[in-house]
Amino acid sequence: MAILSLIFSLITLLIFPAAAVIKLPSDRSGSTAGEYCESWRLAVETNNAGSWNVVPVACKDFVADYVTGGQFDSDYEVMADYAVEFAKTLKIAGDGYDAWVFDIDETLLTNIDYYKAHGFGTEPFDGESFNAWVESSAAPAFDASLRLYNELKKLGFTIFLLTGRDEGQRSCTEKNLQYAGYSNWERLILRGHEDQGKAATTYKSEKRSELIKEGYKIHGSTGDQWSDLVGFAVAKRSFKVPNPMYYIP
Repeated sequence: MAILSLIFSLITLLIFPAAAVIKLPSDRSGSTAGEYCESWRLAVETNNAGSWNVVPVACKDFVADYVTGGQFDSDYEVMADYAVEFAKTLKIAGDGYDAWVFDIDETLLTNIDYYKAHGFGTEPFDGESFNAWVESSAAPAFDASLRLYNELKKLGFTIFLLTGRDEGQRSCTEKNLQYAGYSNWERLILRGHEDQGKAATTYKSEKRSELIKEGYKIHGSTGDQWSDLVGFAVAKRSFKVPNPMYYIP
């Protein structure tokens, strides 16, 4: 597994070198600020932007309106509808090995109250303040994610939660999930000591691979980052939640 991880990391660096962050001006000739920001968001969601660091300052109000003004909620509801319809087409064996994997932050739980206070992604990420927010266990669920989660449980899927949070945050994460209305997941997987320093794509691919080795069939996967969904040991079908506020490679 260590050799496979190294090979995958090298391939990732060759294809998506960390230094290759493409920067574009926030004022495109002939475009309004709104037009530019809408196009920027599309590029982000389709991964055309590649690795990026912060939301363009000119797009702060645009992102704020998107995530709080109703359009994000509508987009998530449509994505959840597609996921449920896909899930209904699958034959569930009933042996507990038909799995669905969820990310947590900006997938099951919304940290919008944190990002409201930190420029809606226009400020560089601050791990200390974000960890303090995580410890508060105050993040609510998205309506669409809670609906999707419960529908999948009713259909008989075994739910795994795979997050980039650290093992030391297990207690506050479990408390927050229960506070938000989630229950009866099979396993909450967090970064252990051996996972520190790994790119999210590598770490999550390895954890999915371990589930497959245990005999689980990963039918579906839901996350807000491409690194939640791609790599190896991927789900039969993946569903991406919109997130224009930050990027995790």
